[in-house]
Amino acid sequence: GGDGRRGRARPVRVLVDMDGVLADFEGGLLRAFRRRFPEEPHVPLEERRGFFAREQYRALRPDLADKVASVYESPGFFLDLEPIPGAVEAMHEMHAMHDTEVFICTSPLTKYQHCVGEKFSWVDKYLGPQFVERIILTRDKTVVLGDLLIDDKDTILGQEETPAWEHILFTCCHNQHLVLPPEKRRLLSWRDDWREIIESKRDT
Repeated sequence: GGDGRRGRARPVRVLVDMDGVLADFEGGLLRAFRRRFPEEPHVPLEERRGFFAREQYRALRPDLADKVASVYESPGFFLDLEPIPGAVEAMHEMHAMHDTEVFICTSPLTKYQHCVGEKFSWVDKYLGPQFVERIILTRDKTVVLGDLLIDDKDTILGQEETPAWEHILFTCCHNQHLVLPPEKRRLLSWRDDWREIIESKRDT
């Protein structure tokens, strides 16, 4: 009997966010907004501040909040997003690593009608069916067990005050200006040393 794992290290479980980490939400949103509302003012990526694009557009002009939301709530938006450079290769390499478990941990929009199915289709298209099996869809990531959560959202709150995972902030246009406390780690891109971050979680 036995499970074959006795005497071996426990695998490191990595939870990887989707929008802003695997799929280029911000670039896709800006392109689609400018295409749909060419006469309206927009926020260039280098000027994006704060996780929620809708709030920054609201500050630019109140009626723009609903316009920008109508873009990411429309059919085809999530499916048409481009992969973040290096993301697909990193996910396949991570998946092949010994004693490493990779899951995609993503929060759907409150208006979930198009977003949910398209997220699954996107994963199938760019990462393949083995990753469709590894999608965790939740509005609350704090209740998910893992060693690492790679996510571009700067503050992740939920029911669990002390999540099991360490949050690694993935750099995106809206968070690149943030000064992090010394104990918080950042991944600048998929060219940055994500392997070292995983290795740091191994049982010594």
